[in-house]
Amino acid sequence: MHPTSTKDPLLRSPNKPIVLNAALVARIHTYLAYTAFLTALVVACLCHYKKVVKNSIAGYPEEWFPSVSATIGDWYPERNIFQILIALTAGPRFGLVLFQYYLHYPRRPAVSTTVFIFGVIRTLSCGGWVYITSSDDHDVHDAFMITYMVCNLPWMLGSIACTPSGTSVRAKRIVVSSTFFVTIIPLVYFFIQHKVHRIPGAYTCYSFFEWGLIFFDILYDAITEQEYREADLQVFLGPKVLTVPNMPPVQGQPMESVTPDGVATEKITSPNVQDVNRNQTILNLFPLNLSGMRPALSFLSDVYLSYIFWSIFTSLIPTLFYFSVWELGLAGQELALLSTLSPVFLGIGPLSRWAQSRDGQTTLHLMECLGLLAFALGSPVLRLVAVASAAAVAVLRQVAKWSADEGREWLTVSLGCLVAALLKQFNHSNNPLWPFVDNKKIVYNAAGLALTFIAIYETHTRPTTISSTPAKEKAKVQSPSVPSWFTAALPLGSLLFTIHNLVSDPSTLIAWSWTGYQNGVPRGPVPHLHGALTLIAQCAGLFVPILLVPSNAVDLLTHPVWFIFGTLSTYIMYMYRNWTGYAGGLGLALFLMSITPIVLGRAVHAAKGGAIKVFGVAMGVYCLFNLASIFTVAYAFVPGGVYFRERTDCVLIAQMACLALAFRWSQVNSQPLLVEMIPSKMTLSFSRALVAVISILSVLGTLYRWPSSPSRPWKSGPRIFNAGIWTVHFGIDNEGRDSQQGITNLIRDMQLDVVGLLETDLHRTAFGHRDLTRVAIEQLGYYVDIGPGPNSHTWGASLLSKFPIINSTHHLLPSPHGELAPAIEAVLDIYGTKVTVVVAHNGQEEDPLDRELQSQEIARIMAASHPRPLVFLGYVVTKPHAERPAPYKFLAEDGKVHDIDEEDEDRWCEYIFYRGLYRTSYARISRGSITDTELQIGQFALPKHGTGVTNETRPARYLRSHKETLPEHHWFPMEYYGDENQGGVNGHFYHVFMTPLYYDLPENAVL
Repeated sequence: MHPTSTKDPLLRSPNKPIVLNAALVARIHTYLAYTAFLTALVVACLCHYKKVVKNSIAGYPEEWFPSVSATIGDWYPERNIFQILIALTAGPRFGLVLFQYYLHYPRRPAVSTTVFIFGVIRTLSCGGWVYITSSDDHDVHDAFMITYMVCNLPWMLGSIACTPSGTSVRAKRIVVSSTFFVTIIPLVYFFIQHKVHRIPGAYTCYSFFEWGLIFFDILYDAITEQEYREADLQVFLGPKVLTVPNMPPVQGQPMESVTPDGVATEKITSPNVQDVNRNQTILNLFPLNLSGMRPALSFLSDVYLSYIFWSIFTSLIPTLFYFSVWELGLAGQELALLSTLSPVFLGIGPLSRWAQSRDGQTTLHLMECLGLLAFALGSPVLRLVAVASAAAVAVLRQVAKWSADEGREWLTVSLGCLVAALLKQFNHSNNPLWPFVDNKKIVYNAAGLALTFIAIYETHTRPTTISSTPAKEKAKVQSPSVPSWFTAALPLGSLLFTIHNLVSDPSTLIAWSWTGYQNGVPRGPVPHLHGALTLIAQCAGLFVPILLVPSNAVDLLTHPVWFIFGTLSTYIMYMYRNWTGYAGGLGLALFLMSITPIVLGRAVHAAKGGAIKVFGVAMGVYCLFNLASIFTVAYAFVPGGVYFRERTDCVLIAQMACLALAFRWSQVNSQPLLVEMIPSKMTLSFSRALVAVISILSVLGTLYRWPSSPSRPWKSGPRIFNAGIWTVHFGIDNEGRDSQQGITNLIRDMQLDVVGLLETDLHRTAFGHRDLTRVAIEQLGYYVDIGPGPNSHTWGASLLSKFPIINSTHHLLPSPHGELAPAIEAVLDIYGTKVTVVVAHNGQEEDPLDRELQSQEIARIMAASHPRPLVFLGYVVTKPHAERPAPYKFLAEDGKVHDIDEEDEDRWCEYIFYRGLYRTSYARISRGSITDTELQIGQFALPKHGTGVTNETRPARYLRSHKETLPEHHWFPMEYYGDENQGGVNGHFYHVFMTPLYYDLPENAVL
């Protein structure tokens, strides 16, 4: 034999043809078709929901789901998007018809020819009803639609007749086609109910079956992918395919078919040949010879998809807790948390094998995208359904991936977590792809989806690689015994929760340690300036196993000494505050990231004896820890919550106790790292580089946001300042979206120099570990005291100030029965004068003793600073002038302060009190869609330095005036005059009085 005859001449030809798998054409058709319809449906519901569900009989809410015709043909832009995508589908669709004819003709020439003709007519009629909509010409649209439906009968039945008996392709075609035709029966029934009997709601039922026909129609054509793959049907596009003389026939390889002109050739190759050449063919699909970059692209794709997993996984609980917040208790939607228990379905053998396959992973990845598309849904209920479904798929797919890759995913899943934390740092503590962030920032979601599809495509077309672990490394590592499923599941569940709860946002550990200001400087780290240190500690923690894995020394991380380090760090974080407590938190962050391969490795190895028990129990532990941590603060609103009240210490002990099971306490439970979990040297190299990049970017992001100049008041000339109080409802607006930007916009427009924000402690899984002050302080430049942290078990209070904060103290007000009430007592340097500002959130009226004790404590705090000027901004739940034990008189009389306007009888929860200042204006701004509570604002003039208020009698304090009699710098914005029907800005307007109230200064006032 000639020495070179064993090589394929195509590989040596400078004009090598393009090899196209027919199965790939079928797959592209399926993806494009489903994408076209689903995209149109999503966009239609987003842009014109009530219009597309409306018909000649009824509209929303009787009709609440759009038909196919209304979705694809009535409105811009969904119609145009759909038509563009369907146009892209036309080529692959004609290809399917042609390939099927070519494949079936030798066996059934007459039948295959008939099927081919009807297939062409069917495809053309599809273009007819797509591009001639019911709005353009209803009759023509219906004629093409009926033609399409009629052609489906010979197309489907003829294809079945041409398919060999006993094959799985034939069985699938019979099942899908039968389902398709059976679906027509209820479709016709509900159409008659709608058209003839004119029953409201019948068209929605009809629409479901109409969409079902679309689904089964595309699914039927998708079966051709399996048929073409089993037949190894390929298309060669390019120069004439040359035969090789003297080449021995390859086993199972028939003769090639070459066209006379050499432009296109179809051939059937043996499975052996296809497997050998598949990688080279796929790689050549990438232009500009990107095959050399493929390992790096593959690594980045894996990390990015891991980031997508964390994005969906961490968005579930904030999405469902929107309902709990509005109910102030269990609402029922909390059951959506159970969607994370989806790994129990991996006990179904076929599902498990499919989920671990490449096709299964790709399909599940695409299904996860529903969680990314949920941002387009306006209804919080629909958004929760989408996110919960996506989370269930994401967890199931991730667990299947862990099992299939023998745990090598520990590295990419850790890097994905770091990327998610980094992007939160860059995006004001919000993950840009969360479905509940500001839906006006659609560019983030669009870019995220585009990158997701690219990454999915890369993973699906990635060449199959051989294990990269060298044989000599395998020989060095002993095969460990299988650990107990129970002792493997508990550490994994605890690790997932602890990472999610403590280090998924770089500022959470800072919130745990924060205590305020002393002598004009923070006592500890500041969230928006020092969060990079948390990320660096996490990167260092992940760097440890990356360095230890090549030398097989990673088992050092299972030593009890390392666990003691983690436990000691946890103790310091919990018991201490400021920089000492934060140092303990950094140690814990390092510890958690370093043990990821150990914990995940044990779980994957134990899952060989039963994945359901290991991963199902692990996710159950994750759910239980979530509930326990939330109950420590929400104990007043949940059954049995009293047993969890302020017991974060017990939750932390339980977390560490579960993690302890992963460590080597004796030789019996010594479990060295599995050989299969050791990533390749190239992956380790990429990982080291990415860890370094993340660390550097976190520092650069902090330097970029570091304030270049001190904060300045809005109006630095006159000695006036605006102070406001707003209960912002955990940063979740009435539509279930993050409200940071809306809050910031109103603060900016009202030029608030001092702001008290209540219900702001969001560093919990329930609220997404967000910093509600971040947008305001970064865009507007404020000093900030974020108030008591999550380990103080309050709902939170924060203080924003344009003036330097000299000192601040956090108080936990007496709460023997109800929720803990936070308060911030701060001394501000306002134009050179020390002014005390108190921000407080009292308990509810259901606990009268709590309210009484809390009011007495606030009054004591205010009285203790007398005669210093003071502004109280608080939530106290009382009627004006209510007798004791209601809070009002405790505060006004015992606290030695004045009500901002005691004649305002229409108040219940928010109050502003003051002393030692001249009040010049008082405004109440409607809540809009931001929260459930209004914004109250008081404007104050500061007496000249060294002097006080000259006349504090009631007549001197109530010299009512009009804005025109005061200088313009006292005026509030004119744009906010209006009502619910007109005027105002973004739903905010002056209400109650329909205007701000203005007051003249006493004649002898000295400013």
